[in-house]
Amino acid sequence: MFGDTLEEAIQCGPRTHDLPFKLQTVTELRTLLACSDAEIDRISKALLGIIPVVEPEEPPNWGSFPSLRAFWSAVLHVFENDPAVQAGKDIDPSM
Repeated sequence: MFGDTLEEAIQCGPRTHDLPFKLQTVTELRTLLACSDAEIDRISKALLGIIPVVEPEEPPNWGSFPSLRAFWSAVLHVFENDPAVQAGKDIDPSM
């Protein structure tokens, strides 16, 4: 995932994956968000190379989230609202 801000990187995520990956991601994120905040913190530390709730020094203005639950909810929202997920089929990006 690439972007000038954390939010842009999240928005980019679905564009680089096929429909089965996107659907599995939605399922797994819903499962994760059913966990307690303590469990989300523990799982996030194992999965992430960044801490999205801390404002980093570099790059400047990267952005942060108020909680890990808010971060994962934003990721879920992007995948749930991806056009391919909404349509239930892969969509040709050139169209």
